[in-house]
Amino acid sequence: MRALATIVALLALPLAAQARSVTWTFDRLDRVGGLPTQVIGQPLVEDGATVFDGVDDALYLPRHPLAGAKAFTVEAVFRPDGGAFEQRWLHLASNDLANQTRLLFEIRVVGQSWYLDSFIKGKGYSQVLIDPGKLHPVGRWYHVAQTFDGTTYRSYVNGVLEGEAQVSGFVPQGPGNASVGVRYNRVNFFHGAVRAARFTDRALPPSKFRLAR
Repeated sequence: MRALATIVALLALPLAAQARSVTWTFDRLDRVGGLPTQVIGQPLVEDGATVFDGVDDALYLPRHPLAGAKAFTVEAVFRPDGGAFEQRWLHLASNDLANQTRLLFEIRVVGQSWYLDSFIKGKGYSQVLIDPGKLHPVGRWYHVAQTFDGTTYRSYVNGVLEGEAQVSGFVPQGPGNASVGVRYNRVNFFHGAVRAARFTDRALPPSKFRLAR
């Protein structure tokens, strides 16, 4: 019996070590990832993605999918369509008034090109990853990601590393909410489309990214 128990325990170890992931797909407006949404403006669903007009369209969800995670990966598939210079299209925020954390994706639009802005912030840490020299054409679908392994924060576009920095003092973010297509306080609306986002409680290498453009 003891030998059997040992075998069962050993077999269970790989399962326990597996990363936990949540995927949100934006092919409907009323629910995303099993969560009810609050719809702002008149976003549309086209070809399995939610399209935002850059003026007053947004979705709000009652969940911070990475609350409690000591490390993480956020992947997303989106299409920026130009417009205003500063646009925030994914914002995770905690409810803790003493430690209002943020984890987000933004873009900066320059003519018919854009560059990525990834950002994490909490009590004791704050880090942005942004490089105005790494421009991409608007009007195309992209896979973007940001990862944190407990030490290093990284950002990627189509699996290619675009920025990295050491982050000290990181504390897991608390329960909260999310906005898609806008900054949480309803400024910096996004002009474009979002197809999917995936949240994992481990830092994944690009070879393990799962969302497809």
